[in-house]
Order: sequence, then C-alpha cells, then structure tokens
Amino acid sequence: MSDAPLARFKDLCLDAADPDLLGPWWAEVLGLSWQPWESGGGGAVVGPTPGHTIWVVAVPEPKSVKHRVHLDIYTQNVADLEALGATRLEQPDEGRHWTVLGDPDGGEFCAMVRAELPADRLHGVVVDSVDPVAIATWWAETFGAALDTKGPHWATLEQVPGMPILTMDFNRVPEPKTVKNRIHWDVFAPDVEALVARGAVVLRRPDEDVDWTVLADPEGNEFCAFAPRD
Repeated sequence: MSDAPLARFKDLCLDAADPDLLGPWWAEVLGLSWQPWESGGGGAVVGPTPGHTIWVVAVPEPKSVKHRVHLDIYTQNVADLEALGATRLEQPDEGRHWTVLGDPDGGEFCAMVRAELPADRLHGVVVDSVDPVAIATWWAETFGAALDTKGPHWATLEQVPGMPILTMDFNRVPEPKTVKNRIHWDVFAPDVEALVARGAVVLRRPDEDVDWTVLADPEGNEFCAFAPRD
C-alpha cells in the first residue's frame, strides 16, 4: 500500500433522466434530505457530512445496460421500497441474502433487510469488474485504504478516507464495460498527473465549464478529481 495516498473520497454522483424524481426518491430511501438546484436539472442528496452527498444530475442518454456501479442499502422491509416505486428484480436465495431492485429510473440496487436500521442506510458501493482484485488493489493504494480479497471474484475496500459508506466492493462479471457508468465517485486529489502515472486516463481537463478533471481508472470507471479544500 502506498505511504502517500493520492486521493481522498469526496462524494457520489448519479446520472438521471429525471433528477427531480430520482433525487427526492433516493433521499427518502436513505433517510437523508434533498436540495434541488435553483436552476433546475438536478440537485444533491445531503446528509450529516459532505461525504454523504450524492449529486443527482440530468443526462440526455437513457439507461441502456445493467448498472456497472450500484448501491447496496439497508431497509426494514422490501415492500416499503416497492411502495415508494422500486421494482423487484431478483429474490434472495440460499447464496444471496439480499433483494435486487430497480429504482424509478431503472437503476439496479441491492437491499438488505435489518430489523433496526443503522444510522447510515447506504452500506456499500459495488463495482462490476473484469479483474476485481487488480482494480480493488489499484483503488486501495490510491486511497490508502484497507483491502480484503475474497478469492479471484470479489475484493473489498474498507476504511476509505473521507468515505462514510462502509465498503467499496469489486465484483467479477463476464461482460465488459460498454457505456459510461451512471454512478461514479468524486475524489480530492492534489496531483492529477500522479494518478495518470499510475494508470488513470484523463477524459476531460478543467475548462470554462468545469473546474475538475474527469478521469477513468484502469478498468474504464469514470471518476472526477477535485483540488483539495484548503
């Protein structure tokens, strides 16, 4: 693990066809608050710390494939999620103790039932991967986070600096990435070129419209790098 982490978790971003529908929905599901932009076109799910923020942004392209990045949450009752507008996609079974659902925009997420909800209902961020151990190791070193590998098909990051979410999980899937992820994470990074030297690819430099750098990790997962706060 690197002695000098190159990035710190900032927040999450969620693409939406209708952020004014999806943003308040996720805020209610997670027990957080919705703050729409005055200009329209999006807003933020906000919580007790800046790291709890989920930016929900309007995009023109519709959802076309299974989410390659999805969220795992806690709930007391799956039926409550369905009553809010979630769609049940897969039932739990002997090897999977969670329910796969779709949000009102069709985005897949997993719900785990708990009699008592923890303070943070968002349990984890799960990333489909070609080589989960390799990409999880890359992010563990980038963040300076603890890494737990569970064989060749699953790897987990814990204690990610700045991240209130319990885990960041990387799961092996057979299909390759084909379109932009509709969920991505933002980071604070003092040296973007150091990320590039480790294998990240710059997709967009800061310009007159954005003051951050858009990158992709070695498996093509988009993320945005911001200058650290003073």
